[in-house]
Amino acid sequence: MEFIQALILAIVEGLTEFLPVSSTAHMIFTSAIFQTESDEFVKLFQVSIQFGAILSVVVLYWKKFFDFKSPKFYFKLAMAVIPALILGKLFDEQIESVLEKPIPIAIVLILGGVVLLFIDRLFKNTKINKEENITVRKAITIGFWQCLAMMPGTSRSAASIIGGMQQGLTRKMAAEFSFFLAVPTMLAVTMYSVFVKDWKVKGIEQKGYEMISASNENILLFIFGNILAFLVAALAIKLFIAIIDKYGFKIWGWYRIVLGILLITFFVWRDGFY
Repeated sequence: MEFIQALILAIVEGLTEFLPVSSTAHMIFTSAIFQTESDEFVKLFQVSIQFGAILSVVVLYWKKFFDFKSPKFYFKLAMAVIPALILGKLFDEQIESVLEKPIPIAIVLILGGVVLLFIDRLFKNTKINKEENITVRKAITIGFWQCLAMMPGTSRSAASIIGGMQQGLTRKMAAEFSFFLAVPTMLAVTMYSVFVKDWKVKGIEQKGYEMISASNENILLFIFGNILAFLVAALAIKLFIAIIDKYGFKIWGWYRIVLGILLITFFVWRDGFY
């Protein structure tokens, strides 16, 4: 993977990870356009730079994450992330197989966009605007909603935001709780990919950290990618909150639909329909 390709992927990750637009779909589309070779290190890179995006949430909401006087906050996040951890582990191979099929991902992207067009109408009676008012039961329910994102193209952010609004959270609070929930969820996925998962590199099984430390170039790409993802994600989060506070989710719905159509057109033109 070339440096410019890593730069573009890190920017795309930072921009899309916390928006309800599916970072996975954007990564696939970006890799296809720039013809990034999809080897094991590239796949690991795309997952590992989520760490930088995670840190942006912790930094922006540091008062919440380091308020040790409120242990219930950590307990709610821990309980909410359990469904995704269990189901993610059980369906890891199936999820990876879907990543090789861009057309179904594009279709899911469009369907999710249609849902976002009507989400503000579907959930009008949203009153919970403080994290302290989110019960453990509601947090766990949102955690199950998040599991819908195991289907690439759904968007973890979109699934958890819809789940939050279904549980009575205002759109701003639903978005922020989605950010909070992303930290343990994405941290677990990143740590699993780097330290636990066995990657097959030229027929030889390697851990993620072994691939990263295999060369100075890989180490630099890993460090640079995380720093860039951190900076871009911080800006994206602020922009996202400002937009949904004023305009709601409809703009993201239309964006997903248009992008999904472009994705289908591109891959049908390149590979044929399958």
